[in-house]
This record gives sequence, C-alpha cells and structure tokens, in this order.
Amino acid sequence: MRHQKKTVKLGRSQAHRDALLSNQVCSLIIHQRIRTTLAKAKAARPLAEKMVTLGKKGTLHARRTAAAYLHQPAAVKKLFDEIVPRSATRAGGYTRIIKLGPRKSDSAPMAVLEWVDSAPVEVAVEPVAEAKAKPAKKSAAKKAEPKKKDAE
Repeated sequence: MRHQKKTVKLGRSQAHRDALLSNQVCSLIIHQRIRTTLAKAKAARPLAEKMVTLGKKGTLHARRTAAAYLHQPAAVKKLFDEIVPRSATRAGGYTRIIKLGPRKSDSAPMAVLEWVDSAPVEVAVEPVAEAKAKPAKKSAAKKAEPKKKDAE
C-alpha cells in the first residue's frame, strides 16, 4: 500500500526532480505562465505557492530561503518585488492550472500553469480574412509563371 507516499517521482532521481521543479518555478516567476505537462504542473504548483508564502513574510530569512531553493537571483527579486504585492490580500490559491489536451508527439496531457493575479497576456491572432487571402495570392503567382521544361 502507498500510505503517506505523496511525492510525485516524474521518472527522475531526487536531485533531478528538485532541479526540474526549481527551474519550473523560476520560469513561472519570470514568464508569468508556463506550458508543461499536467503532472509537472501539479508537482510545481505547491512549490510556487510556498514561494509566495515565503515572500509574504518579507523577512531576510524568507528571502534567503527562497534564494536557496530557486538558485536565480533575478527570479527571487521579481518574486518579492512584483508577484508578492499582487497576491498580498489573497489567503492562498495563487496559481491556476488550465488543461490544454494531449501533446501531438506522445499524447502527454498538457497544461498551462499561471498566476491567478497576473495581468492578462495578449495573444496575437491574425484575422481569418487575411489568412484566406494569402494562399490565394501564392497560388495565383504560381499559375502566372510558365512551366520550364528541361531541354535534353
């Protein structure tokens, strides 16, 4: 029976898993959202929330504890200066996981891990009318060119 064995192993050794999750949390802090597998997102979520809880304490010890886990001074600075003030009034639940569906290559379930209080990220989407017009121009250009035959 697997009583009290909560650690998600992710098919890695402990050192590799710790490094992976630390990098995932750093990427989440720096980029505000990350696209990863559902298992990795579920494993990184509690660690990201613990980093925000450390940031809410605001002490030198909390900053050093976060720096010891994250290993990236830029991520620690951004966590304490930008992310924690946004989440100051929230009692918990600083992140959300949005399921995306299977990955094409290996059908692994994918997800987006992002901060709940983050500013909305604009996604550039080109209009449908322009997308249909572009292939028509290319096909017209191909028809206009005469086909060259090799003289042998």
